[in-house]
Amino acid sequence: MIPTYTVVGAGAIGGTLAAHLHLGGADVHLVDTDPEHVAAVREAGLRIEQPAGDLVARVPISTPDEAPERLGGVLLAVKAQATEDAAAWIAGRLTDDGWVASMQNGLNEATIARHVGDGRTVAAFVDLFADVVAPGVVKDGGFGDIALGEYAGGSSERVRTLADDLRHWGRPVVSDNVQGFLWSKLGFGAMLVASALADDDMGDLIHRHRVGMHALVREVLTVARAEGVALEGFDAFTPNAYLPATPDGADAADGADAADAADAAHAATDGLVAWLGRQTKKRSGIWRDVAVRGRRTEVPTQYAPVLAAAERHDLPAPLTRWLVESIVELETGRIGMSEDHLVELDRRAAA
Repeated sequence: MIPTYTVVGAGAIGGTLAAHLHLGGADVHLVDTDPEHVAAVREAGLRIEQPAGDLVARVPISTPDEAPERLGGVLLAVKAQATEDAAAWIAGRLTDDGWVASMQNGLNEATIARHVGDGRTVAAFVDLFADVVAPGVVKDGGFGDIALGEYAGGSSERVRTLADDLRHWGRPVVSDNVQGFLWSKLGFGAMLVASALADDDMGDLIHRHRVGMHALVREVLTVARAEGVALEGFDAFTPNAYLPATPDGADAADGADAADAADAAHAATDGLVAWLGRQTKKRSGIWRDVAVRGRRTEVPTQYAPVLAAAERHDLPAPLTRWLVESIVELETGRIGMSEDHLVELDRRAAA
């Protein structure tokens, strides 16, 4: 029997979504490469630890070798750097009416579409503050936001059905501008990535290093604007507050307008930092990958499209490039976590 949904990647995002789909009555099967995680879910179910109380979902789970031979709707929730291999594996099992939704960080839809086609690719923005804290256990620090739409454009019955099937989680937005959410998240995410260079509360680090953080966000979102993306706000992040009012920055050219633009960014960060302070999760997933799990992060894969787009538009992106290089140095042990790195980010931004 072909499951209605197969969630490939039972980590923080995939595990959370699979649990809520299952508890909402949907037919779900999980696939994960970690045999210890698979064994724990089989034995005791998938436990989602939430501020309001734990949830336990007895979701069928298997390793890829044991997975169903045919797949219908697939929610891909692996790390960005694993997308290529995972999409190739899925493509060989997908039914004629099957499809794949990228429930991931970054811009992975194009990679998926190369394997299964644009018409069978669903675009998704997922902002969940969750971590795998033990085999079979996901700690969910806040509900966040989800937006769904067709990669080829518009909406569809399958997108609306998926949104409805996630009702146990909440109400995802059905949108024809998922790209706007994804690019905004890359801007917000750049601050969270930068916070992983130090071992401290991410909201506090963003607050203390606004010079570098604001410049970093502005750099990423300027590339998005050059790509013609209409940015979308989510949670407490208001992307347009970090950009000049016009694409060429003319409105921020004189001193008064520049001060207004800076005030808007500071006000946006005030709200963002206050919102982060109310979350139970105090470190980013990138910090956890390095400090707890000792593994390579998805940052280079996530920000490669940003750097490529910057080159296409002849836009400078020195802070984004420095950030990616610094994270690679951190995850390979060439540097250690220190707030000095964020002092250096501030210095580079001011220069």
